[in-house]
Order: sequence, then structure tokens, then C-alpha cells
Amino acid sequence: MAQPPDIAETFVKEVDENLRRDQVRDFFKAYGSWLVVALILFLAACGGYIWWQNHRHQQAEAQVEQLATIYKDIGVGKTDKAPGQLDALAKSGNTGVRATALFTAAALAIQQNDNKLAISKYQEIAADKGLPGPYRDAALVRQTALEFDDLDAQQVITRMAPLAKPGQPWFGSAGEMTALALIKQGKNQQAGQLFASLAKDKTVPDSIRNRSIQIAGSLGVDASAALPKAQ
Repeated sequence: MAQPPDIAETFVKEVDENLRRDQVRDFFKAYGSWLVVALILFLAACGGYIWWQNHRHQQAEAQVEQLATIYKDIGVGKTDKAPGQLDALAKSGNTGVRATALFTAAALAIQQNDNKLAISKYQEIAADKGLPGPYRDAALVRQTALEFDDLDAQQVITRMAPLAKPGQPWFGSAGEMTALALIKQGKNQQAGQLFASLAKDKTVPDSIRNRSIQIAGSLGVDASAALPKAQ
């Protein structure tokens, strides 16, 4: 025969359920409006973030199209408006657009024989910590190449030190400028060894390797082993 339920146990369960129900009701009575506000703010933030991302994407697309138009104009000799347009794009929040605009402005300045302006653009890129390292390194190499004749030899060596190493993408250009600066300091043997290293490195552009073989030889360092073998 089934045992009748324990009245005391049943009573305790009912009291416990009522207590929980009252606690939930009191909680929502006290904090319900805040929860609703928090939920609305969360949804608004999510929506705002999605809108902002979409807006930035559309803005970047428009800026890339504007860059293409600028290139087209420069290609046909219409350069009057280009500097101002490029300066505006150089303020873009998109790193690719900003860097491209600055590099283009520097190239245009060189084309117009305004090395001072080109140097300032490269300096701006090199100093912009918001840009990826490869952009900044490329700008520093180009800036140094334009300033080379006016810089103290040690300035060149110090500036190029992180890049003038085998395995670095800019070893060719940075190494060549470093070696020439060493010659200015009268350190011909050290310069010759660096030119020999450039000549042997197959990742270095052929034009730099060929020059390096010749200059190394003139400094008494044999780099002929880097010459291509006769077939």
C-alpha cells in the first residue's frame, strides 16, 4: 500500500517554492527597469558597432576608388589637385589608404623635384606607429636614400642598423647605404666585407649585387664567387 506523503515535507517544499517566487518577483521589481535599460543599451551598442563597421567598410571602398582616380589623373599629367586630395586621404582611419596616400604624395613630390616635401612624407610614415612595420621600414629606407648626401655617416649607419642585416627584407638597400657610409668613415675593409655579403645574398636585387661585387673588389675584398657561373 502506498505511503501517504509526509505533510511536513510537502509544506516545506511549498514554502520554499513560494519564497523563491517572491524573491524573483522582488528582484525584478527592484532591478527590472535597470535590466531593461541595460538590455537596450547592449542592443544599441551592438547595432552601433555593426553600423560603424559597415560605414568604415563603405568609406574605405570610396577612398580606394578615389585613389584610383588620382592615379589615373597623375598618369595623364593632371597633378594640380592631387596633393590636396592625397593630404585628405592621408588622414584616413584605414591604414592601407593612409599609407598609400602618403607614399603616393612622396612619389609625386620626387617627380616634381621637391625632395624636401618627399622627405617629410616619408618621415611621417616612418613615425606613424599605427602603420605596419613593413610600411615604416620602406619609408625609412627611402627617406635615408634622399637624405644620404646631407647626413653624417654615423647617422646613416645607426638608422639603417636594424635593416642592414642578412635576412631582412631591406638588406640590399640598407646594407648598401651602410657600406657607403663606412667608406666615408674610412672603414674600407669593413665596408668591403659588407659589400661581399650583399653580393652573395641571392635575395638582394641583382643591380645591388652586381655593384657590390665591383665595389668589394675595389676595396680589396674578393666577392667574385658571387658571380653567376658560366654555363
